[in-house]
Amino acid sequence: MTTLLDVRGVTKRYGGLVANSNISFQVGYGELVGIIGPNGAGKSTLFDLVTGFQPADEGQVLLEGESVTRLRPDEISRRGVARTFQKLKPFTQMTVVENVMVGAFQKTTDPVRARNQAMEALDRVGLADKAEAHARVLSTGQRKRLELARALATQPRLLLLDEVTGGVDQRSIPALVDLVRRLHGEGASLIVIEHNMSVIMGISQRIVALNLGEVIADGPPAVVGRDPRVVEAYLGQAYVA
Repeated sequence: MTTLLDVRGVTKRYGGLVANSNISFQVGYGELVGIIGPNGAGKSTLFDLVTGFQPADEGQVLLEGESVTRLRPDEISRRGVARTFQKLKPFTQMTVVENVMVGAFQKTTDPVRARNQAMEALDRVGLADKAEAHARVLSTGQRKRLELARALATQPRLLLLDEVTGGVDQRSIPALVDLVRRLHGEGASLIVIEHNMSVIMGISQRIVALNLGEVIADGPPAVVGRDPRVVEAYLGQAYVA
């Protein structure tokens, strides 16, 4: 499989705290890679390094063989990498379509084109009927879809999803999982952070497990799920049983 993203030995320190330590992994075109690990394992920090929200102290992030390690988030976005955030912060005084147009403006300065791209993204996530509603009236599950639509409006080659089912009521989870599967089926390359193990094991082609800022396993879900290091650090014996 041809490599789209190549993370090479990235390290991030905050004073004496090492959030990420010598992390390396690759993502191929059209691949769906899951990221798991306990709270504080460095998962969201890793997303920050890949997308330019934080600078790596060591190592490199390469997109299609070119380093994006020192680029700003907007520059990385224009090169085709988009992300969602665990903490949802929509522009609550703006309409849903206006929120998504913010993402579309990463690739165009034409308001008409931006609106068309935003509407297309909203249709993909099932929110087209809410386009003129204010973002403040959306439920948590709908805000998750809004966040995803805004990322899709940037027309990414690589999409990073941070806790796509986090904080969502159980009834809404299957539809969100189906949405992620559909995006992947359409050819999207995805990296997904998720604490719901049934979700992440069910959708991922490969799992990268982190603990204390380090990669402790990388492989097929069934193999990683039974790795002794992953069981001890995160899953527990009950999960294996």
